[in-house]
Amino acid sequence: MKIDFNIIYLKKLFPLRISRGVRDGQHNLFISVEDEGHVGWGEASPGESEGAATAEETQSHLEKFLSLDLELSSPFSVHDLAVKEKVAPCALAALDIALWDLKAKKANMPLYQLFGYPKPKIATSITLGIMSPEEARERLPLILENQGIRTLKVKLGSNEGIEADKAMYQEVLEYHKKYPISIRVDANGGWTVDEAQQMMQWLADRECEYVEQPLEKGSEENLSYLFKNRPLPIFVDESCRFATDIPKWSNYVDGVNLKLMKCGGVTGALQIISTAKAFGLKTMIGCMGETSISIAAGASVSGVLDHIDLDSHLNLNPDPCEGAPLVNEVITPPNVPGHGGRFKNQFAPSSQ
Repeated sequence: MKIDFNIIYLKKLFPLRISRGVRDGQHNLFISVEDEGHVGWGEASPGESEGAATAEETQSHLEKFLSLDLELSSPFSVHDLAVKEKVAPCALAALDIALWDLKAKKANMPLYQLFGYPKPKIATSITLGIMSPEEARERLPLILENQGIRTLKVKLGSNEGIEADKAMYQEVLEYHKKYPISIRVDANGGWTVDEAQQMMQWLADRECEYVEQPLEKGSEENLSYLFKNRPLPIFVDESCRFATDIPKWSNYVDGVNLKLMKCGGVTGALQIISTAKAFGLKTMIGCMGETSISIAAGASVSGVLDHIDLDSHLNLNPDPCEGAPLVNEVITPPNVPGHGGRFKNQFAPSSQ
C-alpha cells in the first residue's frame, strides 16, 4: 500500500464561537491509502480534546503507528490496535475513514450499502454559534435561508451567563415566528447544574427539542440529579468518546452524540451505534471542522441515526472537497463506490 499525507488550511465562512472559544479556520490532515488501483481518502480535524492539537502532530501519530508494519486490510483490527497504542482519536479517524473508503471501493459498493444501512432521510441541522442578539438577527437568514435548511442547532453556554444565552435564543424565537424551524440547543458543557436546570425548563417552554452536553465533561456524576424530572431530553457529546463510555451514563441520558474525530472514525461510530441501541438510547452524529470527505463518511452511517448534525463543510470558504451533497435538507451519500468524498479537481493532491 502507498500512503500519502496532505495538510490543508480550511477557512470558515462564518467564525464559530462555542463555550470554549472561537475558531475561524484550521489546518486539517488528509490521508490517501492506495492499493490495487484504488485510493481511499480520510481526514483528520485536529484538536487538543481529540488527542492532537495540530495537523503536524496528527500526522506524527499516524507515522509512528504505521511504522509498526501493520496489516491494513481490516479496519476493525487496525482500530482496536490503534486504541491500544493510544493513537490520537482524530488521527485514527483519518486512517480508519480512508481504509473503509478503500474497502468499499474494492467491493465496488457505496459504503453505506457495505454496512447494509439505508440512505439517510433525516434533515441535518445547521449550527448557530454563540453571538450577540444583533449578530444572530443578521446571521440567521444567511445560514438558514441560503442553504434551505429548517433545523437549527443553537450554541449556548456563553461566558457572559444564562441571561446572555436567553437574549440570543430570543432572537432565534423571533426568526421562528416568521420561518418555522426545528430548534435544538448545545451548551458544550457551559452550564452549572443550577444553570442547566433553569435553562432546560426555560427552553422547554420555548420550542427547544433537546439539550446537548449541559454539564462540562468531568461533572457526569451530576447527570443523575439533572436527569430526574428533566423537562427536555438530554444528549451527551464530550462525555461520550467511545462506545465503552455509554454504560457509565446510560441511566442518566436520553441519547449520545458521536463524532468521527473523537471516536476514531467509522469503526468507532459503528461500535457506538450498536452499543447505544443496546442500551435503548437515541443516537446523533455531529462533526467538527471537517470537509466533505469526513462528512461523506459520517453520512454513510447516518441512515440508522435519530438526529443529524453534519454541517461543517457548509461553513467552509471554500470546501476543497465534494461528495456530501445537501439534497432536500439531507446530507446524502452518493451512489458511487466508497464513501463518496473526494477532492475537487482544482484542489486535488497529486495522489487523487
